[in-house]
Amino acid sequence: MSTTIELGVQGMTCAACVGRVERGLKKVEGVEDATVNLATERALVTFDPTKTSPAALIEKVKDVGYEAVVSEIELPISGMTCANCVSRVERALKKQNGVLEANVNLASERATVKYLPTSISPAGLKNAIRDAGYEVIETQSGIQQEDAEKAARELEVKKLRSSLTLAAVFSIPLFLIAMVPMLYRPWEMALMNTLGHWGDIMGMNLLMLALATPVQFGPGMRFYRGGWKALKHRSPDMNTLVMIGTTAAYLYSVVATFFPQIFPKGTAHVYYEASGVVITLVLLGKYFEAIAKGKSSEAMKKLLSLQAKTARVLRNGQEMEVAVDDVRLMEQILVRPGEKIPVDGEVLEGSSFVDESMITGEPIPVEKTTGSKVTGGTINQHGVLTFKATRIGADTALAQIIKLVERAQGSKPPIQGLADKVVAVFVPIVLGIAALTFLMWMLLGGQDALSLALVHTVAVLIIACPCAMGLATPTSIMVGTGKAAELGVLFKNGEALEMLQKADIVAVDKTGTLTEGKPTLTDFVVQAGFEERDVLVLVASAEKMSEHPVADAIVKGAEQRGVDLIKADTFNAVPGFGLEATVQGRKVQVGADRYMVKLGLDVSSFSQKAQSLGSEGKTPLYAAIDGKLAAIIAVSDPIKASTPEAVRALHSMGLKVAMVTGDNQSTAQAIGRQLGIDQVLAEVLPSGKADAVKKLQEQGKVVFVGDGINDAPALAQADVGLAIGTGTDVAIETADVILMAGDMRGVPNAISLSKSTLKNIKFNLFWAFAYNIILIPVAAGVLQSTLGWTLSPVLAAAAMGLSSVFVLTNALRLRTFQPPVKLQDAAQTLPQGQTVQA
Repeated sequence: MSTTIELGVQGMTCAACVGRVERGLKKVEGVEDATVNLATERALVTFDPTKTSPAALIEKVKDVGYEAVVSEIELPISGMTCANCVSRVERALKKQNGVLEANVNLASERATVKYLPTSISPAGLKNAIRDAGYEVIETQSGIQQEDAEKAARELEVKKLRSSLTLAAVFSIPLFLIAMVPMLYRPWEMALMNTLGHWGDIMGMNLLMLALATPVQFGPGMRFYRGGWKALKHRSPDMNTLVMIGTTAAYLYSVVATFFPQIFPKGTAHVYYEASGVVITLVLLGKYFEAIAKGKSSEAMKKLLSLQAKTARVLRNGQEMEVAVDDVRLMEQILVRPGEKIPVDGEVLEGSSFVDESMITGEPIPVEKTTGSKVTGGTINQHGVLTFKATRIGADTALAQIIKLVERAQGSKPPIQGLADKVVAVFVPIVLGIAALTFLMWMLLGGQDALSLALVHTVAVLIIACPCAMGLATPTSIMVGTGKAAELGVLFKNGEALEMLQKADIVAVDKTGTLTEGKPTLTDFVVQAGFEERDVLVLVASAEKMSEHPVADAIVKGAEQRGVDLIKADTFNAVPGFGLEATVQGRKVQVGADRYMVKLGLDVSSFSQKAQSLGSEGKTPLYAAIDGKLAAIIAVSDPIKASTPEAVRALHSMGLKVAMVTGDNQSTAQAIGRQLGIDQVLAEVLPSGKADAVKKLQEQGKVVFVGDGINDAPALAQADVGLAIGTGTDVAIETADVILMAGDMRGVPNAISLSKSTLKNIKFNLFWAFAYNIILIPVAAGVLQSTLGWTLSPVLAAAAMGLSSVFVLTNALRLRTFQPPVKLQDAAQTLPQGQTVQA
């Protein structure tokens, strides 16, 4: 069977591009035909789905140098009740032509779908979900998606409350009438007298029928609707099990009420209380579950609440208040003390301290002056600020954070794979066990065979509902990633959350991660025959053309020494080595000792000085003028005050810490000794950081922490990459985890939270599976003849509801997680929020 899809292809400019894409696609095994249209920028591909996939075709388009158009959408879904519902929606979506990937999360009630917009539209995806028997929450004009989902959840809780109340009104007296007489004979006599001439078995049964019927076909109708839909799609779920179990008990009781003669004498028992009370208890469990689900997204609610609703903008010289969505790019915005900063921007006028703790986790307010960056959602404390909007709408940092957290909450960690495989066959197996239970009790039950067969079969069907299995992982992921966001740690996906706790080694880039990333010039020593001031002028003038932090330190150091800089005639950066420039016709070359060696210059005359500088943790550099070694330069990058505490915390967790740096061996070893680093990899070129990580991976799982553009390959190579949030966009884009604060203490916190979350997930999964494995045999009556243990349908329903509530409650414990390192500033706090530099 062949399949045809349309791929959107970007980047084609001519007929040669068309030919290249067509040839590339036709080379993919399983592709029968490929036609590319330059005008529409689309490729029509016919292929054998057993031999290749749309993902392979997209990869081929990338291989030949172009980009395939892929979209992603999140669809809020209502009506899912258990893990089988999740599987059914995923299967329905994945069957659609053009869907590349579909993940459905029961806890957040969302489907995340990657698809080819040229092959299927969002409307088609929504129809697939509806055809599977569920509803997509649509937003009305003027209502945000979050508000629509909140309203839908509140409506579901309200419906459950109403159904539960109605069911309880009838079920409680039903239960009392059925059970109390067995325990207290005077109650039975009083009840018989009250019923008068109906006070016989027939009268009792009719009374219980009158109480059970409104429950069965009132609140119980939700299980019929869901159960029939599931059976129609050949994917039985929780609703199916409850529907079959309660209907069997109810219909058996009706027959026993009106046609008792068809049963052996004395065996025409009724089980109205089983059907009515089971429905009530299942509804009670679903009600508690719905409330707990709401609590599991508390962190997301907090993030959403950070968003400002309005902004005070300056338009045409007038100050006016507008909705934050109406703010324009580069528009001037005024923020007064105590107000939220509405969007990201750059300060134009004023000075103040801004509380950024809700974004970074750092409790100490940050000073903002002209030129400082401000972030939407943070709170201005003291002064008045005027800033220009540089990022608005979905581009703001807060919007990106919310999107990352939502994506992480909707993703599946690898551990979920096992649960999915079990759930896929679980309900059909349960139905088989229920049928076998009925058959065995009919054969071995003696005079009460039919009655016993019914009770045990209903108990098996009820106890085996896979609600807890479906909630075990996603609720822990939701709460864990939400708590992480509160601590300033952003996980991009569930896989990163799971992998982080497996770490053996934490490899750290030095500059900007362990250190402040703001080096200062400390030493400048020239060779005999050179004038210090003349060399400093040439070197600083050359370095002024560079954007490297070390270059900035040399320039500022020269300016502090009263040196007037000269504009360089030429400039050329030599990556991993240094720079080369021409200043006033003189050739200036500055860089590490390896650069001097590359130039054929002997640095041994400075060896004693270099060793002394290195032992002090300073980085020695060299300058050559007109091809001759002229000076040794030392810069020192202060270690962040928080770094030693972070390293100690990692050691206390049993992890090794490695430092990867371009510094020479003696400097790197000095810093390593100062911090207690276990392994130092020095003189590593930017291009060699990924190789350094590979070398460390021979010893175990490696987490790499970095912040610069040159850290991106290492972040990608590591088992988990952590980017310091104050770093470059490239590093943040490549990393799996982002630390919003520029603080190493976030690393042990992230790892500790990862361990706690995975421990929570494993406990949830163990409970969900063990609960079914242990109680299904008890419900089936396996232990009745030996130990006298059995499980009535009523107790089964209570246990089933309790298991889901237990799993959710256990997941919510992550909200109380305490990080091993508190993100409070290590420096001494001064009045007005100022701090002493470490």
